[in-house]
Amino acid sequence: MSTLLTNVCKQYDQGKTVLKNVTAEIETGEFFVIVGPSGCGKSTLLRMIAGLTQISDGEISIDGQVVNNLPPKDRNLTMVFQSYALFPFLSVWDNVAFGLKARKHDQSEVEERVNNALKMVNLEDLKDRKPRELSGGQRQRVALARAVASDAKICLMDEPLSNLDAQLRIKMRQEIYALQRKLGITLIYVTHDQVEAMTMADHIMVLHDSKVQQIGTPAEIYKTPANEFVAGFFGVPPINILYATKISDKAIRVNNDFQVDLDQPVTEKELKVGIRPNELIVEKADELSANATVQNVEFLGDEKIVYATFSNGNEVSAIVPSNAHFDMFENIKITSTNNVLLFNQDGINITANEEDLINA
Repeated sequence: MSTLLTNVCKQYDQGKTVLKNVTAEIETGEFFVIVGPSGCGKSTLLRMIAGLTQISDGEISIDGQVVNNLPPKDRNLTMVFQSYALFPFLSVWDNVAFGLKARKHDQSEVEERVNNALKMVNLEDLKDRKPRELSGGQRQRVALARAVASDAKICLMDEPLSNLDAQLRIKMRQEIYALQRKLGITLIYVTHDQVEAMTMADHIMVLHDSKVQQIGTPAEIYKTPANEFVAGFFGVPPINILYATKISDKAIRVNNDFQVDLDQPVTEKELKVGIRPNELIVEKADELSANATVQNVEFLGDEKIVYATFSNGNEVSAIVPSNAHFDMFENIKITSTNNVLLFNQDGINITANEEDLINA
């Protein structure tokens, strides 16, 4: 049951455009993640797919059928909300069974589906409890079990893990991924957390400024971002974006502080360069050779993050080995490998790919 979005738009009466010309094809059985900053329209898009919000223009089709005017109950999908949306007066078992009973399934079928769903999420022993007697993670599992028990082939999830603590989020995203693979359902998942997107998705849609910035696999999104925004959204710490000037056909001067020799010819006289923190090289330096000052150092076990400021005030973050020692306000020299991303003045990625370099 593929889901096809064609030039989907959403505008409100006040003239505010929330989404503009969103086009994507979500294949049957894939884990498709919609990611972006708060207010970019992620949840609105999910609600339009579900039929809970009317689209302003464009077309949504599921399994070859246009569903623009189809009510939610006829779209053969289920949804897991951020707030869990459990009935407080019903037991765990009855919460999971509620939708099936409402659709008037046979009692024997209801019991089989609910029991199987509770077994999948390890809640069999808690089936008689009320939601108030459960932890946040257990409530989320009930919501998942309700989705699993449904016969829907498409499941929509709207930031289902945002209310959980960090450790539980890691555990739950592993369980959601495993369940999706086991059931073979199409899962459309909304999050603002780039780690969730990178670790679970088959394909990621990046939304920003009412538009789709890029759709691709996690590797494509990270290694070949379409623009400066996508590059900056993925990666911890974020990529460093600095200004650079062309000094020869294959060399640039970054931040007026250090030179980077490139594998590709440079066409722009002035450009921006994106350097991941692990590609920066940090060395101790005396006052004459230094080009930056350490502002802070974070110890993360296997590595450290050095936050520094160049002499012109630009801030960067660099990843160094855990045994490297740098003190706050120490003078340092920062350079870079040539594994960088190049952007034009409009923020569009102009970095040559490997195939282009081979054929050059």
